[in-house]
Amino acid sequence: MTSHTIDVPGATLHYEVIGDPASTDDLPLLLAGSPMDSSGFASLAAGLAGTGRVLVLTDPRNVGRSTREDDTAAVTPEQHAEDLHAVIGALGGAVDLFSSSGASVNALFLVAAHPDDVRLLVAHEPPMAALLPDGDAIGRSCDEMVALYDSSGIGPGMALFITLVMHRGPWTGEEPIPDPGIYGLPGADDGARNDGLMANMRGEGCTRVPDLDAIRAAPTTVVLGVGEESGGPEDGEIAGRAAHAVARELGVDAVVFPGGHNGFLGGEYGQTGKPEEFAAKLREVLEG
Repeated sequence: MTSHTIDVPGATLHYEVIGDPASTDDLPLLLAGSPMDSSGFASLAAGLAGTGRVLVLTDPRNVGRSTREDDTAAVTPEQHAEDLHAVIGALGGAVDLFSSSGASVNALFLVAAHPDDVRLLVAHEPPMAALLPDGDAIGRSCDEMVALYDSSGIGPGMALFITLVMHRGPWTGEEPIPDPGIYGLPGADDGARNDGLMANMRGEGCTRVPDLDAIRAAPTTVVLGVGEESGGPEDGEIAGRAAHAVARELGVDAVVFPGGHNGFLGGEYGQTGKPEEFAAKLREVLEG
């Protein structure tokens, strides 16, 4: 494993390369999360060992070992997409890309803006709520989430976030927000306002949609992944429902992966999905 940094406007990005690029003719496989940093891919990377693929693990500009000049400002999907473009350029060319959650939104923006960067994109559960019938209500709750964070700190803001992402079926915006302590979150405000997730929410990360026509026209093969435990296109969790919605817009069928939104995790962040089964499914998709 080798560690690297690259300077981009307003930030320094950190990424790690596992394997020797000179040892294979295949494209690198880049693993991207957001707001999760590269540490969340430890189990998935282990499950991909032995495939002969060079793996590239990234930290977004607002988390992990990546830094930025203003750690309280909004970070938009376009900025994240340009950051991915910079890393891919530093690697010397196109990649295959597995993305999770918010990074799947960013990756779709990347394909729209730089269609030659990615040969195959596996976008797992992009929470692109604007494509859902209840997208307006979700967008209002995202705004409320940032307002709670600004006024009262991370506990209340994250309590709304967790309630939102765990909710199944249509979201009205009238759902009660539990006490932060129910989720083990702090009730007191520590004064910090540099949380990476909230920076993405401030950047309209749950309400933006890329140029879908540009994605349809791109040479990139786009696979939309959805967790088997995330529910269906109408009655599931927001990220799973949105994955189905993006797939419909792009004229493809969503591909079911083991587990739920956290299916690839093997204890990272105290969460365990089905990492071995997930890695096997990803290998199957990568091999076509």
